[in-house]
Amino acid sequence: MALAVVRDLREYRAPVSEQELAEFETDVLAGFVLARASAGLVDSTIRNDTIHLELTRDWFGRPLWEMEPADADVYFGKVLRDAKPSARTGRAGALAVFFQFLELRHKVELHNLTGRVVECPRVNQAGGRGFRGVRASWFSGRAPSRTSD
Repeated sequence: MALAVVRDLREYRAPVSEQELAEFETDVLAGFVLARASAGLVDSTIRNDTIHLELTRDWFGRPLWEMEPADADVYFGKVLRDAKPSARTGRAGALAVFFQFLELRHKVELHNLTGRVVECPRVNQAGGRGFRGVRASWFSGRAPSRTSD
């Protein structure tokens, strides 16, 4: 058995353009919608999750996979402070399921494209349900369950 020289391929990859990254972001959201639909979730659930993600993305101004815990704390703690609890919970649930989708389906690809490791920005809401208890289930054919602690 012979030994071989191994090189890091990252140095040979061409940098990703803003246009390519924007197209990838669109493809990821479309994949999220298709995964939820193929699991049998009703259109209204998918539409609500997509609306929550788009509203969060509009506020954030960057792809959601770049969101850090401090950003999520500002968003849920200050921006949505006066929103109804159901709106905050819906937004947090949609974001948590989206990040689970990213981690399961696109973690390696995102790391290769951006150098970032995708991780859900948990919200530090005292007493709030937030991200806790939200499970990904688009691959099992069931609607995501949201449990309170």
